[in-house]
Amino acid sequence: MNPEFIRALDKIQEEKSIDKEDLIEAIEAAITTAYKKNYGNAQNVEINIDREKGDIQVFAMKEIMEVPENDLYQISLEKAREVDPNYKVGDLFRKEVRPRDFGRIAAQNAKQLIIQRIKEAERNIIYNDFLERQDEVLTGIIKRIEKGIVYVEVGKLEAAMLPSEQTLGETYEINQRIKVYLLMVKKTTKGPQVNVSRTHPGLVKRLFESEVPEIFDGIVDIVSISREAGSRTKVAVKANDPSIDPVGACVGQKGVRVQNIINELSNEKIDVIKWSEHIEEYIANALSPAKVVRVIPHKEDKTAIAIVDDYQLSLAIGKEGQNVRLAAKLTGWKIDIKSKLTYVGDPMIPEKPVKSSEDILMELKDELELEF
Repeated sequence: MNPEFIRALDKIQEEKSIDKEDLIEAIEAAITTAYKKNYGNAQNVEINIDREKGDIQVFAMKEIMEVPENDLYQISLEKAREVDPNYKVGDLFRKEVRPRDFGRIAAQNAKQLIIQRIKEAERNIIYNDFLERQDEVLTGIIKRIEKGIVYVEVGKLEAAMLPSEQTLGETYEINQRIKVYLLMVKKTTKGPQVNVSRTHPGLVKRLFESEVPEIFDGIVDIVSISREAGSRTKVAVKANDPSIDPVGACVGQKGVRVQNIINELSNEKIDVIKWSEHIEEYIANALSPAKVVRVIPHKEDKTAIAIVDDYQLSLAIGKEGQNVRLAAKLTGWKIDIKSKLTYVGDPMIPEKPVKSSEDILMELKDELELEF
């Protein structure tokens, strides 16, 4: 080896972010193993690489004994003191040796190790880069589809989108540009393994952050998301500034902000609702687009009964129970929907007071602004 070797290591350190000293120490260890393999495993050797010139020195290490039992790794005190009179029993005697063909063996092992370390370093750089971006949205291009798994090229590698992470009803095509949620990064012997998703609620959250400046700036917070990918999502938001309408900020002028997200999610329906610290109001909002007459909460077991007009019952429940199911997941409460008729006749619920004809006339007066 020569100074060019050291300069090459300097360049590798600069370009690949591999510490040169760590690389030299690893090469020394590799060459030590190669030496023992070629010149006898019993020998105790030390390999030193000059950090400036690149020269390699091989030292045979022998234990100093009064009477040696094995000449391969022991030497007598008398012989050791011929080299240095300060040696004593128990010291390690160090003598440089120049084995035949060692330069070729050293160069071959150094080359193999450097290639291996460069590959490992590149894999670590990619792994750390994606680890920092976990739970973020990436834009990639679909490169192949095999056995139901969609492989998306994101940066320097292909991320896998398993069937369970694919949105029902979406079609995926080769060379299609797509946004995906970075679900998981894992180290493997073949390099980093990255899994992405189109169904995770985090995808909706990140899309809102990129589309709504008030969320990105922390003026509006997303409190909760419940999602059935490909069909419907509910997003609860609150404003940290009382002058800001959180729902209006997320929907945007003429609905343009939320529409951009809907388009990205292949026309998935999105309900943006206002979060409230009052659970009755929060549950009523969560059942949107249905209009709720009254909510009766039971805080002990976090269950609630939502009362709706008869014609709103199917809307509140939703197709196959989807609306109430998403509302329950959004709020964390179990919700039971009842119509007014059921509400009046249920002995477990306080009955709504019956209005007199006079009360009804007074309400009509207020609504129609009539004088009686």
